[in-house]
Amino acid sequence: MEANRVYNFNPGPATLPLEVLKQAQEELLNFSGSGMSIMEISHRAKEYDAVHNQAKEDIKELMGLGSDYDVLFIQGGASMQFAMVPMNFAAADKKGNYVLSGSFASKAYKEAEIQGVGTVAASSKDNDFRNIPKQNELKISADASYLHVCYNNTIYGTEYHYIPETNGIPLVADMSSDMLSRPLDFSKFSLIYAGVQKNLGPAGVTIVVAKKSFIENSPENIPTMLRYNTYSQKNSLYNTPPAFCIYMVGKVASWLKRQGGLTAIAERNAKKAALLYDAIDSSSGFYKGHAEKDSRSFMNVTFRLPTEELEAKFIAEAKDNKLCGIKGHRSVGGLRASIYNAMSYDGVKCLTDFMEQFQTANK
Repeated sequence: MEANRVYNFNPGPATLPLEVLKQAQEELLNFSGSGMSIMEISHRAKEYDAVHNQAKEDIKELMGLGSDYDVLFIQGGASMQFAMVPMNFAAADKKGNYVLSGSFASKAYKEAEIQGVGTVAASSKDNDFRNIPKQNELKISADASYLHVCYNNTIYGTEYHYIPETNGIPLVADMSSDMLSRPLDFSKFSLIYAGVQKNLGPAGVTIVVAKKSFIENSPENIPTMLRYNTYSQKNSLYNTPPAFCIYMVGKVASWLKRQGGLTAIAERNAKKAALLYDAIDSSSGFYKGHAEKDSRSFMNVTFRLPTEELEAKFIAEAKDNKLCGIKGHRSVGGLRASIYNAMSYDGVKCLTDFMEQFQTANK
C-alpha cells in the first residue's frame, strides 16, 4: 500500500484500483497527445470517441454479451433509473413487479408506485431484510411488464446467488454495488443498470446494459432525456456526457480484463469475503453478521458489536489504523466493510487482524 493511502472500505464513492488512479494522473494534463485534459476535449473529438466506444466494448466483452445488447451512459444515478424503468416499460394495465430486498429496491418500487404502475412480487422486509427472497416466494403477475430486483443490497449486506426465473417476463436488475464482480449469465437480463461509484468508477455516470430490442421503442409521451432510445440512438451522445467518469469506467474495465476477467476477480472476491465472514463467525458472538448466511453479500459485509459504544470505539480505532469507511449506514447503524473489486486481500487481512485485536482488548 502507498505510504499515504488508507484502506478504504467506504460503500460509495468507493476505492478504485491504484493502477487506474496513477494512469489517470499521468494522462491528466495531456490526454492522448491532444495537449488537453480528457476533461477539456470535446465529446465529439476522435480522442474521446475512442475512449467512449472502447469502454462500451470492454464492458460487453467482460459480460459475454454480443451485438444484440447495448451499453448506455446516463446521468442521474441509479436513483433516476428507479423512475426511468417504469416510465419506459410499465403501464397501469401492465405493471412492473418488484422484489423488495432492501432500501434501494424499496425506493425503486416507490417510483413505480408514484406512477401507479408497480406491484410487489416478494419482500423480505418482515425479516429486517436479512435475506434475499427465494425463487418459490416470487409471485410474478402473468401480465407483468418486467420483474425488478436489486442484486446486491449495500445497506443490509445481502446479495442474490441465483438468477430469478421469470417465465419470459423481462428481468431488470439494479447491480450498482456488484456490477462486474463475478460471472453471470447476463443474457438472462433484459436491462441492468449500475451507478458506477460503488465498484467501477467515480460518481457521475450510470451504466445501462440492455437488450436493444427491449429499449428501442420508448414511449413518445415522456421527456426526451428520460427515454432509453434517446441514448441508444445517439450512442449516449445526445447531450454532453460525463466524459471523465466514462473515461475512468473504461480504465477500470480494462483493468478488470488484465486481472483475468470476471472469473478471476470473482475468485479474489470470494477469498476476501470468506476471510471476513470467518472472522465474524469465529468470534463467539462478539461480532454478529446481519445477513442470513445463504444471502450474504460478497461486496458489503454488515455486522454489529455487543454495544453501540463499542461500535463507536471500533470505528475510531480502525481509522487510527488506516481502516476507513467502516461505519454502517445511518439508517441501520452497526458496521459495514465494503470489499469491492479494487479492495485487496491484504486490506481485508488488516481489517480481520484488527478485529481480533479489538475483541481481545474489549471482551
